[in-house]
Amino acid sequence: MTTTTTVAVAPLTIQDAEVLVSAARRAAEAAGVTVSVTVLDAGGHLLAFRRDDRAVLISGETSTRKAYTALQLDSATRELVDAVQPGGLFHTLPTALDRPLLFIAGGVPVRRDGRLIGAIGVGGGAPDQDHDFAVAAVETLV
Repeated sequence: MTTTTTVAVAPLTIQDAEVLVSAARRAAEAAGVTVSVTVLDAGGHLLAFRRDDRAVLISGETSTRKAYTALQLDSATRELVDAVQPGGLFHTLPTALDRPLLFIAGGVPVRRDGRLIGAIGVGGGAPDQDHDFAVAAVETLV
């Protein structure tokens, strides 16, 4: 008889989410940028959200959709931009899902012990800035 061992991985907690939001906000403020930040757990449930009143109103929806996209495709949204171009791997995917995805840099999966436990989305800066702010936040959990 063969037995398998499973290793539990701690889920993304509200406290983790608050750390991510704070770290992304600090990174953005250091660059002089105002952003919205969304953190989702592995099931796509909202754990934390922050929209600065100085941010563009749509940045809240943008950060949420970036986080959702990173979570659903388990990849940084910056890495997926070419995949949605005509002829790309996901060219028809955005219309195939109930919830629209957003393929602009700024969404990053969050992993613990190599397993996907959630995602962060940052919106409000230039796409590459948003990506860098999200990565900086995720690195605080490592």
